[in-house]
Amino acid sequence: MTLLSDYLRLTTAFGDLGEPFSTPQLATPLPSPYLIAVSPDMLSLCQIPPSCAGSADFTELFSGNQSPASCQPRATVYSGHQFGVWAGQLGDGRALTLGQAGGLEVQLKGAGPTPYSRGGDGRAVLRSSVREFLCSEAMAGLGIPGTRALCLTGSDKLVMREQPETTAVVTRVAPSFVRFGSFEHWYYNNDENRLKQLADFVISQYYPELRTHANPYAALLHEVSERTAHLMAQWQSVGFMHGVMNTDNMSILGLTLDYGPFGFMEAYNPHHICNHSDQQGRYSYAMQPGIGQWNCHALGQALLPLIGSVEETQAALSDYQNAYQTRQTALWQAKLGLRSQLRTDAGLIASMLSMMQANQLDFTIFFRRLGEIHTNDTSMDHLLRDLCADRALFDHWLNQYRMRLQAESSIDAQRRAAMHACNPKYVLRNYLAQRAIEAAQQKDYSEIELCRRILAHPFDEQAEYDTYAALPPDWGRAISVSCSS
Repeated sequence: MTLLSDYLRLTTAFGDLGEPFSTPQLATPLPSPYLIAVSPDMLSLCQIPPSCAGSADFTELFSGNQSPASCQPRATVYSGHQFGVWAGQLGDGRALTLGQAGGLEVQLKGAGPTPYSRGGDGRAVLRSSVREFLCSEAMAGLGIPGTRALCLTGSDKLVMREQPETTAVVTRVAPSFVRFGSFEHWYYNNDENRLKQLADFVISQYYPELRTHANPYAALLHEVSERTAHLMAQWQSVGFMHGVMNTDNMSILGLTLDYGPFGFMEAYNPHHICNHSDQQGRYSYAMQPGIGQWNCHALGQALLPLIGSVEETQAALSDYQNAYQTRQTALWQAKLGLRSQLRTDAGLIASMLSMMQANQLDFTIFFRRLGEIHTNDTSMDHLLRDLCADRALFDHWLNQYRMRLQAESSIDAQRRAAMHACNPKYVLRNYLAQRAIEAAQQKDYSEIELCRRILAHPFDEQAEYDTYAALPPDWGRAISVSCSS
């Protein structure tokens, strides 16, 4: 029999900083756990043979019932701004880091209360855990940096949310789970020594090339700011909305972190709010790039004592907008299949988005079908035109777009291949996640596995799964997701 302990060698990493950066904490045992889903890619990256995934010790370890022999699980402290307001100390209220495997930190989410649970039960419910598992796989398939999910385990144990729900544990993996809020914690506690200790650790572990910089802390802020700007552009390019862009949910490595009330844009509306709890629309689709910049400034404030001056801090942050705009422009160009850049392209993109909003065109379907449009004839125009209420507006924009293609002698077959390689056919729509959740609640996990396999290759045609690329049904448009999700 293949034993997990023969292959998985967990070592400490962030835990080496010791207390008070993190607190040793055993997971709370989960009654009669069972394996729901596993990511083959992450098994491979963690060097775990697939045969281990069906073993009892695999399920016991990754549900929190068994602790690794080589290191002690720990819960991490951090603070943060939530919805723009300083919230003070937060921390891993339901997450425990088991250790590091192959340079990746392995963390259990939903493993019971920690010293930072603030009165909560420390558990995650099946509903939110399925969404996180699938979105981790979906973002990886889209090529967007983020945490990954190794596996998902469940239990029939009930916890109370709006109603009783069964529990689950997501084992998630990332090079690091250090957040902007990790630095804010020590800044607002006036502890410059620990602030420096944390910054030195992050630079040494993840940005070693910055150690010889004249001001490594300013260089760190600049690098994190640029990575964040690029991440925001990638989110916008696929219509992804995070929903809770608090500083404690922002990764120091520019990763998509903490999947809560996320959503992928369907009928295009730049002011769409995917989080039912976000009543002011702070984290709407259109706000995300600006909030990314706001969060970088919050990080800059926290690093100011180490950087040394306001001027150097501002200089480190000054490239954010340019980094975002440059990456966003390149992504829009690719989505439109344009090989060159012209000054007039900004107007073409702006009028496209206005037309999409007026016609409430589905974000993913629009760009995917746009690749089928021909440069010199209208034979395929119906693929998009039939979705439009204001067809005259669509025709006007399409004429502009066609003229732009003709100006660079676009070749349809080449452009179609290039556009399909960056415009996904499949994204994790809320109704697909909900369908998988409802099946899982009946102990049918096949829909989770099918979604995982489809979303792992979102740019491929996979014609046998066309229904997973369809417009949402009426009931799917009304799904409401909140912070409790």
